Amino acid sequence: MKKLLFVVLFVFAVSAPSAAQTVDCGCEDKPLPEILGVVNGVKITKQDLSPETRARVEQLQRQVIEARERELDLQIDSLLLESEAKKRGVSASQVIKDEVIAKVQAPTEAEAQAFYDKNKANFQTAFKDEKNNILEYLSYQRQQELAQKFAERLRAAAQVKVIAKPAAPPSSSADRARVLAVVNNKNITVGDIENSLRPLIFNVQEQIYSLRKQDLELKINDTLLGQEAQKKAVTMRSLLDTEVTAKVPGVSEAEAQTFFDQNKDRISGDFAQTKAQIIQYLQERKESDATRAYAAQLRRAATVQTNLTAPESPSFEIATDDQPVKGTANASITIVAFTDFECPSCARQHPVLERIVSEFGDRVRLVVRDFPLTQHANARKAAEAAEAAREQGKYWEYAGVLFRNQSALGIDKLRQYATDLGLDRARFDASLDSGKFAEKVQRDVIEGRKLGVNGTPTIYINGRRVSDHSYENVKSVIEATLKQPTQRASNGK
Repeated sequence: MKKLLFVVLFVFAVSAPSAAQTVDCGCEDKPLPEILGVVNGVKITKQDLSPETRARVEQLQRQVIEARERELDLQIDSLLLESEAKKRGVSASQVIKDEVIAKVQAPTEAEAQAFYDKNKANFQTAFKDEKNNILEYLSYQRQQELAQKFAERLRAAAQVKVIAKPAAPPSSSADRARVLAVVNNKNITVGDIENSLRPLIFNVQEQIYSLRKQDLELKINDTLLGQEAQKKAVTMRSLLDTEVTAKVPGVSEAEAQTFFDQNKDRISGDFAQTKAQIIQYLQERKESDATRAYAAQLRRAATVQTNLTAPESPSFEIATDDQPVKGTANASITIVAFTDFECPSCARQHPVLERIVSEFGDRVRLVVRDFPLTQHANARKAAEAAEAAREQGKYWEYAGVLFRNQSALGIDKLRQYATDLGLDRARFDASLDSGKFAEKVQRDVIEGRKLGVNGTPTIYINGRRVSDHSYENVKSVIEATLKQPTQRASNGK
């Protein structure tokens, strides 16, 4: 938690290496095969990936390189914050509140207006719609400035010796043990840096795999279409016109109206003004879907081999103390779910996970951690309310009510649900109104960010992140894990 507070607030200027430098990011978990796929004997190589995909991959890899360069400063500041908190006899978060958050001068509406006017070209909507976001941004900027000054004061009063800067990933266990800095007699090693980067590296690996896979699938489809066109002695365009475009029905005005009604908050102009563009967009989408369906049909009759493999999640240590738990403490499998009570996907996932726990009995336990997303206005307070219900032994019942009523999570409704479940309202209201559990929810958010969580639901099975959240896949992963003789639950701290 302490380190992530500094990650959020303490931003240091670090010079990025020039584009001419070639530094290994250490984010390829396995070498990219030379031949990515074979379609009816035709090879698709890694050189066939589009320039756009290769540029995006390089950009993602550069993120890891730059993060590695910044990480040493972050770890130094984290140790200094920990030491300062211990000296004052308070938590690290309290130090941040006292030295940074409490001293921030709130930006005025006039300052927000001036910022909007200066950057008007970058905004899509009017000032009144952007005002709150601008005020939040300006406040955060001021927090960063104060945090950096505070970090500089801590450094000036401490014994900090920087021996070397991290550049490339470690090549051996001896390299991992190499000391990069000493802070008040505490060593920071290369291994410490790499351990902190593991969530970021895995996120980058997943994104790179997705980019390459999408590009490969397009290349496979194009190859199949080209082979079919050659077989029929026509051009690919002629093949698509005959087999796809001619068979796609036109978009009706009613379809366009339905699309407009469902998306009017994001569309500039009324239906009459935008109808032609909507019809064109929907027609192109239909033709694109039909093209993919035709390529899939060709694929079923073809011999296709792909050599790309998805990255395997590392095993993360995840704290499970003082969290809502369903299942026994000595279960072989621990599922940790980071969730948001206002997230529709979380509402769909919740019964899936409860079903899994029910079916596997005492072999599986479920631990829930909060990760309210910033775009969900009521999610954070709903998470606090769920904790207030847990205080009275009714977490799971209350959570179920919240997931069934995601469009009604205002304070009055949160209180009403407590009444409906027979909770002690005076005790519940006191906990909710005082923000008793606000810091606990924030702890979950900080831990989630540290683990690389950036959306909900995010699910870990024995510390390994699972991308496919379907009942079938979760069940399959658990069954495979249970077959591993030495596998034990990753119960965290």
